[in-house]
Amino acid sequence: MVKLRLKRCGRKQRAAAVYRIVAIDGRSRREGKDLCKMGFYDSINSQTSLNIPAILYFLEKGAQPTATLFDIFKRAGVFYKFRKKVKG
Repeated sequence: MVKLRLKRCGRKQRAAAVYRIVAIDGRSRREGKDLCKMGFYDSINSQTSLNIPAILYFLEKGAQPTATLFDIFKRAGVFYKFRKKVKG
């Protein structure tokens, strides 16, 4: 199963890490090989950059977002676009 999850990147020992949003095989570890990079999330500055078409593609194929990504996508309106695309 494909999961949408956060992959840690950036400097070591930083107070709060920067995460890349990726599609990855559910059995892989956090820093495993990803299928597609779809954006990033910076928890310090609360910045988020999303590749909406790629996210919608993987959601249509049945990918499951983690709880944290579910909240990020909800704030960004991804699920509204997903429902709109599925219905019509």
